[in-house]
Amino acid sequence: MVFFGEYRSKIDKQGRIIIPAKLREQIITSRNRNVYITRGLEMCLFLFSQKTWENQSERLKSLPFTKGDPRAFARLFFSGAYKSKIDNQGRMLIPPNLLEYVEIKERVAIIGVGTRIEIWDEKRWEEYFKKALPLYGEISEKLMEL
Repeated sequence: MVFFGEYRSKIDKQGRIIIPAKLREQIITSRNRNVYITRGLEMCLFLFSQKTWENQSERLKSLPFTKGDPRAFARLFFSGAYKSKIDNQGRMLIPPNLLEYVEIKERVAIIGVGTRIEIWDEKRWEEYFKKALPLYGEISEKLMEL
């Protein structure tokens, strides 16, 4: 499963957003509507399917807890995690503490990023995109050197 695309949505008064149908078709199964949302990087939220969450959790559990960086990352990643469910209307609740973390008030950008979905405050996404787009070619060349 590869998530891609950029979509816009609004957050309702209950703290719910509508996950776009194209992403929703991929992230939920007929038996499982559970998703996991947590603090992301660059002031966004990460949204994972059940399977990807389990895979990511296993990878993080294998990091050495005796080292400071893995310990700190795991604390922040897991303490901000929330299990949600996408309802029949395609809505998903985002808890208030995560909305505060990313400073989402009303409009959001929902983007597919390969193995995860990211949820951004719309204005913050536009600012990030404007800064990152001119560096796209340069970043590509650096990644090809890895």
